[in-house]
Amino acid sequence: MAKVNLDKVGQNLIKDPETNSKIEFRTLWQDQAVVVFFLRRFGCQVCRWMASEISKLEADLRANGVSLVGIGPEMFGLKEFKEGGFFKGSIYVDEDKSCYKDLGFKRYNAVSVLPAALGKKVRDIASKASAAGIEGNLSGDLLQSGGMIIVSKGGEKVLLHFIQDSPGDFVPLEDITKALGISATVEAGQKPVCNDDVCTR
Repeated sequence: MAKVNLDKVGQNLIKDPETNSKIEFRTLWQDQAVVVFFLRRFGCQVCRWMASEISKLEADLRANGVSLVGIGPEMFGLKEFKEGGFFKGSIYVDEDKSCYKDLGFKRYNAVSVLPAALGKKVRDIASKASAAGIEGNLSGDLLQSGGMIIVSKGGEKVLLHFIQDSPGDFVPLEDITKALGISATVEAGQKPVCNDDVCTR
């Protein structure tokens, strides 16, 4: 797990789309532990499936005083994402991608994005998403990757820092609860058993 400078990344501003106001990233863990899921795109089919998967933990997280937050790299696609009900936590936008950069979430380029998009891991999750009735689109920033960070209350410790290598990579639910030291009552969706890389669905 790469070292995270919480003081530095915590000063970055993220946008609350409900109020159009900006808050410092660190306010998310000021009063409680937080699980922050960084989406590649709001229109990404694989991201939507991951968001719905993580959302299975929301009630257990809340019961243990942990908040669930999703962050996207742009406003584009947010309305459709929210209307789809894919995510049960709060949603913010990192418009200048400062948190994405400081947390080491990589960006693809025009050459590397295509092989990643066609990777087996991405295809496997896309098929699971389709089976669950979750669709996606090709709108917005196709080059950004995402990840996750879990921070303890008050920012005392980074409990988990996950950087996607492939757009099909995600943190299993049991790893999230283990990092927080809590138990959950939900069953994870079937995980893909494969290897590869970017979803443009």
